[in-house]
Amino acid sequence: VLEVVRHDQKTGVYIIASGWGEKADWLRNIERTPDVTVQSGREHFDAKAVRLPVAEAAREFADYTKRHPAAARTLARFLIGERLSGSEENCQRLAETIPLVALRPNAPIP
Repeated sequence: VLEVVRHDQKTGVYIIASGWGEKADWLRNIERTPDVTVQSGREHFDAKAVRLPVAEAAREFADYTKRHPAAARTLARFLIGERLSGSEENCQRLAETIPLVALRPNAPIP
């Protein structure tokens, strides 16, 4: 399970969350081989997968919570089994528990 936390239309970067945490096969695979091919709808490109540091992941979760409060509550309940608000402390907890990965295109997206 993965969740798209954010997609930057200008840069083509996707920020994704690992729904099964550290146990996810795809997460372990891209940590070993970070060169990936991304397909989303009709979009298809080569990218580098980079795990976000906890502080950056917490900022991404805070932004996600502001943009999608109901989805963030559901995501937290599903992924870590707790009801969390969008507080800084809660976003830090999510970031420490749920790995976030940036999929950064190797070439500019037209």
